[in-house]
Amino acid sequence: MPGQVSTGEIHHLRLTVTDLDRSRQFYTDLLGFDVAVESPPADDPSAAEAFKILFGGVVMTRGNLIMGLRPMAAPGDRFDPNRVGLDHLSFSVASREDLEHALGLFDDRGVPHGQITTLASFGIDVLPFEDPDGVQLELTAPAA
Repeated sequence: MPGQVSTGEIHHLRLTVTDLDRSRQFYTDLLGFDVAVESPPADDPSAAEAFKILFGGVVMTRGNLIMGLRPMAAPGDRFDPNRVGLDHLSFSVASREDLEHALGLFDDRGVPHGQITTLASFGIDVLPFEDPDGVQLELTAPAA
């Protein structure tokens, strides 16, 4: 349509975190992301140039999703879904059984979470949970 930008799917996202190692472990060990790009060590000659892009963080992938972690938040800072910006981020899973499996993993690892809820008008089941900085996340499956 004239006057509109023709956008496609989301290319990537980046989350600002308080503790890179803790967040990296959460997203790789629990959600299955793979680290694709690491920031070089501070004494590396390329570190200053890389910082302009990576901000001392990492870039991870899972399927077609590219997600960066940017360790620029002050220690103790927490995500606030009631501020302008991101409310939550939802990841797709194949089935309700995957949601139930995730509940057990979250309980075993002390991950704060809600309950599985059916949103019948959308045809989905959702399981809300939080990352280590309190970012609201969700797993979404087709409703059974």
